[in-house]
Amino acid sequence: MRSRFLFIALLIATLTGAAQNKMRPLEALIDKNDPGWPLIRSWIDTAKNKVEVLPADPSKAGDALFNTQVTTQSPMGAVVYMTGGLLIDHGWIRILGSGNARLTRSLPEWNKGKSFQEYGEAPGYWLIADDVLGGFFAVNTGTFSREKIGNVYYLAPDNLEWEDLNMTYAGFLHFCLNGNLDKYYEGFRWKDWQKEVAKLPGDKVYMFFPFLWSKDWKDINKVTREEAPADQQFKFNMETRKRLGLETNYHK
Repeated sequence: MRSRFLFIALLIATLTGAAQNKMRPLEALIDKNDPGWPLIRSWIDTAKNKVEVLPADPSKAGDALFNTQVTTQSPMGAVVYMTGGLLIDHGWIRILGSGNARLTRSLPEWNKGKSFQEYGEAPGYWLIADDVLGGFFAVNTGTFSREKIGNVYYLAPDNLEWEDLNMTYAGFLHFCLNGNLDKYYEGFRWKDWQKEVAKLPGDKVYMFFPFLWSKDWKDINKVTREEAPADQQFKFNMETRKRLGLETNYHK
């Protein structure tokens, strides 16, 4: 198995390449000699948590990889090119790929208008996944910290802070596949959540009332929840951060 150091080096090289305005052709992004997917597939096959690999549409996968400007040697590039996305733990976490009928957002499409405006621009971060609580995961490429390029941050729904998870994209995959998600989300999973979450479309999250960051609730089983588009929830979270004066409050 390749070392974690190699993954970090690949990730930094990938993010550096993605920050360049001159877009590399698709052929230059597909690594046939050393693709990252076989290793990731082996992780999925031995995962402790329930994971569903959504099939990729070949016609869309190439466009998604090109617009992301990462190579298939990197974990992120491999997931974008080889999958329509990954559904973790009954769909509680959705890791973005090239899009699928059950998760129509591709990684580059989801980031356009959020972390960058036009394809080829240097993003300050890459939104890579989200959960049904309306929490969003992003790979830092400069916005959150210049010293922690490549780290995954979590926009936590209970405080609207971008929290450094101290792991790379590869580490995040390992966490989703094998981590103790019940412990990570302790206090935020209601009774029989599995059946309900499994039916939630991959492009929607739950909006809670009272808001999870309001501290006006005590028991997740007694909080009202409604389905909301993920895009709407992300914009609401970012606007609320501004109102609360958190917009520049990052963990360095």
